[in-house]
Amino acid sequence: MSEQAREQSRERSAVVVGVDGSEHSRRALEWALGAARRLKAPLTVAHVRSDALQLGSARIASLGTEPTLPDTVVDALALEVGPRAEGLDVRYASLDGSVVDALSEAARDARLLVVGSRGRGGFTSLLLGSTSRTLAASAPCPVVVVPHEARAASLESGSGAGRVLLGLHPEETPDEVVDFAFRAARSRGVPLEVVTAYPVPPSPALLIGAPAPALQVPPPMPDETPDLVDATARHQEERLRPFTERHPEVEVIPAVTPADAAGRLVEDSHDAGLLVVGRHRRHRVEALLVGSVTHAVLHHAACPVAVVPPLAKP
Repeated sequence: MSEQAREQSRERSAVVVGVDGSEHSRRALEWALGAARRLKAPLTVAHVRSDALQLGSARIASLGTEPTLPDTVVDALALEVGPRAEGLDVRYASLDGSVVDALSEAARDARLLVVGSRGRGGFTSLLLGSTSRTLAASAPCPVVVVPHEARAASLESGSGAGRVLLGLHPEETPDEVVDFAFRAARSRGVPLEVVTAYPVPPSPALLIGAPAPALQVPPPMPDETPDLVDATARHQEERLRPFTERHPEVEVIPAVTPADAAGRLVEDSHDAGLLVVGRHRRHRVEALLVGSVTHAVLHHAACPVAVVPPLAKP
């Protein structure tokens, strides 16, 4: 598929938001409405019916009667969203099956899948629900997890508020992740801050045993940090160059940080509009897992987090 055809297909793809009537999913719906409007994309509001409702419908169908059990969640949200969706192509879907499988299937050809950080019935002590975590690790399209109110940054200006953050490992972050971040910054008209971590030399005290009594102090070690910072900055700039040339309108704010990229991203997320990370690290055994940085920001970031999968191989 050519780049132009891929772009046209992307523009036709819908934004899908998973809802269950909880406050968490309502926050996700608000974010998805803004994203669909900004991207000029259709919006699908998808609700996976409860097990009881699915079972009731199956029993009615087994009697040879067309099931007529209403989906009260979809009906209520349709009434709520309708007056605010002028100009948007909004569709509503009642789905059956497990929540993860049904939403993954609904998002198979989607531009984005948007979910709240927790769903109805989840433990209030959890920072991230199991459904959101599994979808972030396995859905076929980028997944945006919108944080709950207790740790969310201000979203009063909608999904375009604040700059875009990108966690970049120059050797491991796939092109799809970097491209997603640049496009997100371009569509919002905001800067893109790119955070890359550099390794910190271990303390001499960790490498050298207790000094001899006659010496009393360990021998000095050369300060390698400035060289590491410079090398990391050059590596980051080289990795970003094709994207900065492709998107010259995007202001890039490069940042290098010692070791803890996740901590820097979480700290900066308090005044950001979107944080973008990749799903898998290279050399990982394929599993329903995400890298340590992605895991940390999903649990602690104050702004919505986009987890972007690598391009599926044919």
